[in-house]
Amino acid sequence: MLEILIDPWNYEFMRHAILIGMLVGVLCPIVGSYLIVQRMALFGDVIAHCVLPGLSLSFFLGIDIMVGAFISGILGAGAISWIRSQARVKVDAAMALTFSSFFALGILLISLLKNNIDLDSFLFGDILGVTMTDIYRTSIVTLTILGAVWLFYKELLFYTFDKTGATAMGLPVNAIHFGFMAAITLTIIASMQAVGVILVIALLVGPALTAYLLVKELHQMMIVGAIIGSIASISGVYISFYVKHVPSGPAIVLVSSGLFILALLFSPSQGIFMKKSR
Repeated sequence: MLEILIDPWNYEFMRHAILIGMLVGVLCPIVGSYLIVQRMALFGDVIAHCVLPGLSLSFFLGIDIMVGAFISGILGAGAISWIRSQARVKVDAAMALTFSSFFALGILLISLLKNNIDLDSFLFGDILGVTMTDIYRTSIVTLTILGAVWLFYKELLFYTFDKTGATAMGLPVNAIHFGFMAAITLTIIASMQAVGVILVIALLVGPALTAYLLVKELHQMMIVGAIIGSIASISGVYISFYVKHVPSGPAIVLVSSGLFILALLFSPSQGIFMKKSR
């Protein structure tokens, strides 16, 4: 048993995969907790696809792809907010339109600019191919977002549950909203290498939603979600190492989904079986 746990650490690519998996496993549920309590779980998926035009332009111009992806993601978030403010359009319709438009624009730019972008890696991730540069970059993003959450937790809590009250109290709700959008975009960019844009929403929502079934307070939800996310990430990497032809990204997401199902069935307060037994 001990050899099973230790053996993957003998390979550099596995050490890198486990480290970035832990970072992403902590970061995604903390940001995802805010998405869930605000009933904006699909917003992360929209922003994940909005980064594609920025990736394509960054690759063509020869600049850091994180810069272009961040700008493109923020523009996507801004487009949703602008559409909602200018017309009687519901948020789900605004997200659907923005999602499809930005994703189509990204595919068009890849074709016109003839960029040699590995779409499979972009869509589904390549956690076994991460480098130390990716780990350093993800570490900086993780520490930055965790630090901001710790410093402004009370303001974020007030904004999350009562935007009207936060405005009346004089909180800078526009700045908080922009910071929240930036945090989501950075989280998605940091997670793309691990699970890709298609599966990143599952890592954003899955562990946080599992924690939502187990605890009642937001800070508890973030802590438990981070633990669950780390377990899912590490377990998925180990599964892909020992089981042939199993990609790491889908393995991570399926472990996360399996843990959610267990919580849905056996949660002490909200589990299906526990309710029936009571």
